[in-house]
Amino acid sequence: MQTDDSVGAEDPRLVRILAADGTVTPSAAAEPYLALIEGLGDAELEQFYRDMVVIRAFDRQATNLQRQGQLALWPPSLGQEAAQVGSARAARPQDHLFPSYREHVVCTIRGVDPIDIIRVMRGLSHGGWDPTDPKNGNTHIYTLVLGSQTLHATGFAMGLAFDGRSGGGDPERDEAVIVYYGDGASSQGDVHEAMVFAASYQTPEVFFLQNNHWAISVPVSTQARAPLFRRGEGYGMPSVQVDGNDVLASYAVSRVALDEARAGLGPRAIEAITYRMGAHTTSDDPTKYRTSAEEESWARRDPIARMRAFLEGRGASAAFFAEVDAAAQAVADDTRERTNALGSVPASLMFDHVYTEPHPLIDEQKAWLAAYEASFEEEAR
Repeated sequence: MQTDDSVGAEDPRLVRILAADGTVTPSAAAEPYLALIEGLGDAELEQFYRDMVVIRAFDRQATNLQRQGQLALWPPSLGQEAAQVGSARAARPQDHLFPSYREHVVCTIRGVDPIDIIRVMRGLSHGGWDPTDPKNGNTHIYTLVLGSQTLHATGFAMGLAFDGRSGGGDPERDEAVIVYYGDGASSQGDVHEAMVFAASYQTPEVFFLQNNHWAISVPVSTQARAPLFRRGEGYGMPSVQVDGNDVLASYAVSRVALDEARAGLGPRAIEAITYRMGAHTTSDDPTKYRTSAEEESWARRDPIARMRAFLEGRGASAAFFAEVDAAAQAVADDTRERTNALGSVPASLMFDHVYTEPHPLIDEQKAWLAAYEASFEEEAR
């Protein structure tokens, strides 16, 4: 487990553009990606920062709501904002995104209403949102059975390849898939099976691994004796390790990988080195297995502070940062207000969307429950 200030220093192939203090200090491996960053304007760079600040405010509000009994569970994304923002902003509108259960900003960037994420964690929805609805930006639903989303993504990507929806030479029409998972999930068989099929069928797919150093209480040093991106190489995929707390590096690496996958060059793998600054979920107590020194070490690499320092060095105004803070607070306040107004879930919801088409057995069970509940009302009279 790394606790020094040189994230990923054990492998010279790590891609980093911004140092922890926000200065542009590219690693040797970052050189091929610098032209992409140089092409970004102030509006795009400031959007990266805005995305991270707003989602952190949402994330903290959701954590508070769970502590107050409004949610059954909450998986914080604190500390992982840069990896997610950079990769999501690198995707084209026609691309398909398969999150795990912590990719809150990935979903909101693509158009998912934050309250739909809340519905999942409050137990009000089977999925939260309709991935086929254009307003949700081809974003598939959260997966709580970890690792299985890589199989879903690979199957979908195989379909894209079979249907000729990738590799056609038109970047405005060709499609790709990006799937998110963590270091813990990378130890599961589902992920490796997905990589076998992806490599075998040369799917237009990017495996985006967020190595946040802890699979609940198991450190990554126990899970792997070599950098996790090398697992992708073992399946014949071009693979990159990136500083996941550097939003610019995450964007550039993801942009290139998605472009190559979309062009029909086969699957790619990315390992974003980051850190889960919060608990695994609100049912977890990280003080049982982590030291304060480790947490403080990673706090010094906070992705938001890093990007703010970079923008300040470019001349971003105090008014800009104040406006972003106000927007973040507005999102947090809106989340609290709408969560408190959600109410409870009707029991009949359990019968909805079990099958894609109406099913007589489900209809029969739903009718029975309605009659059963009505019988208590009749007895009360």
